[in-house]
Amino acid sequence: MADPTIDYDDVQGTILRGYRVNLARHFIFSIADAAQARRTIAALLDGSDGLPSITTARHIHPKPPCFLNLSFTAPGLAALGVAAADLATFDQAFQRGAADPASIAAVGDVGDSAPEHWLGNLGPATEAGQVHALLSLWVSESTEVLQQTSATLRRAFAGGWHELYAHDGVALPGNRVHFGYRDNIAQPDVDGAPPRKHELEYAPDPLNSVKTGEFLLGYPNENGGTYQVQPPQLSTNGSYAAFRILEQDVPLFDSILSQAAASSGLSTEMVAAKMCGRWRNGNPLVLRPDEAGPALPDASLNHFHYVDAAQPELDDTLGLKCPIGAHIRRNNPRDEGVVGTSARHHRIVRRAMPYGSEYDPAAPVAEQRGLVGYFINANLRNQFEFLMEQWNDDDAFVKSAVGPAGPEAGDATFNISGQDVFLGINDPLVSSFTLPGVGAKGRGNTQLRHFSRSVITRGGVYCFFPSITGLRYLANLG
Repeated sequence: MADPTIDYDDVQGTILRGYRVNLARHFIFSIADAAQARRTIAALLDGSDGLPSITTARHIHPKPPCFLNLSFTAPGLAALGVAAADLATFDQAFQRGAADPASIAAVGDVGDSAPEHWLGNLGPATEAGQVHALLSLWVSESTEVLQQTSATLRRAFAGGWHELYAHDGVALPGNRVHFGYRDNIAQPDVDGAPPRKHELEYAPDPLNSVKTGEFLLGYPNENGGTYQVQPPQLSTNGSYAAFRILEQDVPLFDSILSQAAASSGLSTEMVAAKMCGRWRNGNPLVLRPDEAGPALPDASLNHFHYVDAAQPELDDTLGLKCPIGAHIRRNNPRDEGVVGTSARHHRIVRRAMPYGSEYDPAAPVAEQRGLVGYFINANLRNQFEFLMEQWNDDDAFVKSAVGPAGPEAGDATFNISGQDVFLGINDPLVSSFTLPGVGAKGRGNTQLRHFSRSVITRGGVYCFFPSITGLRYLANLG
């Protein structure tokens, strides 16, 4: 079946392509004057009044100094004039918002991750205002461009918007996160999306191909349906996202690795690889099970199977190479047997980058650091929340399966326990991670226990990226 034709000029760019930048600033706004807010949206669409224009998915050459995208919460759309009856057609999770008790329960934002601890008025509405819009500015590398463009945007937004908060991102050398892993390796191949920069270097991977409708409203999705909303102007080429600020506790994670290495007899780097599913240089354990080795070509980093009946020596049904509970395997089980539908039904596009300086154990003052950005999908409940609730916070989603050696070697359902080490709740009283071994009913397994949550939610917003047509519609409301 041919890829659908997408009008890249009508799609906000961050949905379908990453910008490869070093700096970011995410502005959080409440709308104070709807009429003025609509005029600002129009100016951003046209690049008038000295403002940068909203970036689309169309490739820009030469690369511009900055990129800009705009999204809204459900209360934000209502503040602009979208009718309640129309808002009732939007994704249910989007309607309730990230700080709603149902969302909190689904995502696991409890304890220190609960909304009452979030930064910058991102929880329930306060006296400062309710979160209505997010304006994200990505800058290639110039701090001067970041500051000058920020000042221009703030002047333009001063009349109709109230800035609640702003959060910066700064890329680390080697495209790493603060835990030391190479990042931004695995993104789904969206049907019809713009080709990657080095597309010819990549052999097609059928396990990674996902229908357009999983990420853009108005196109067929993996269920054979189409996600749509009212009015029609907002129903095509838009998408939802969960905006997240995720603090990473590097000293705690390092202590988790050290304790796990001591109890398992493995090196700390092997434990780190087992928990993630990749070595810190990005090489997947399925392809490099014994040592990290030199970094593999980018084209190889996502081209592997967990189940390979045709080549038993490459099969990893039992997770002996990459544990079944490893982070990358939980978040994309690929060809592994899972309860319900396939992995392609629950993929997300992640546009996130680190914030805060690199960890220095000798630094006299503790500093917050982590990841900030968007988890993009066309159905928050079926994709983002499902992923968090069913695969990251539960271990019962794996189907019974044995490898080429038969049932005496083990069964997949016995070789996973606890929650995702990075995104799970991980109460130290009950937390566990299984290192699979050979043996029926898990007899050869090793369990790592009693570790705490090293990634803490510091902010969350459910938002909607309208198409350019949709933004024009919003600008002309009222």
